[in-house]
Amino acid sequence: MSQDPAFTLRAAEPRDLHELVRLIGALADYEQLTHLLEVTPEKLQPHLFGERPVAEAMVAEVDGAGVVGFALFFTNFSTFLCRPGLYLEDLFVLPAHRGCGIGKALLRALGALAVQRGCGRFEWSVLDWNEPAIRFYEAMGASVLPDWRICRVSGEVLQGFVR
Repeated sequence: MSQDPAFTLRAAEPRDLHELVRLIGALADYEQLTHLLEVTPEKLQPHLFGERPVAEAMVAEVDGAGVVGFALFFTNFSTFLCRPGLYLEDLFVLPAHRGCGIGKALLRALGALAVQRGCGRFEWSVLDWNEPAIRFYEAMGASVLPDWRICRVSGEVLQGFVR
């Protein structure tokens, strides 16, 4: 019987930028969204580790394999609850390291962080076709909200939005 390798979770550090970009690329490939990919270590650095960071990341490491997963998140705010929230932008674990509890550990760690910070919510989105992820999230107790849709303005439309 094989044993899953031990892993550790920790806050991402500047030395992780190249690994984070590699994993973000793997996530984009999985979601078939590589055509939208603009991330580089140089572009990501100020947003995670600059003078005014707007996001945070946690990484999962496996001895001998390095960084194999990540969660990138930021603080949002609920006007109804009048409290901050934690929003998970991306969670990804390399396929070879799935099934050994890394994704669950990342979610639980972020949930604990949300509680520690006094957040009223811990939220994220999931693609409607990603049934394995939906089942995983529901098994952990998350509710997939059927009545909500994401609205997005980006690119040229965003540039024209201010006119």
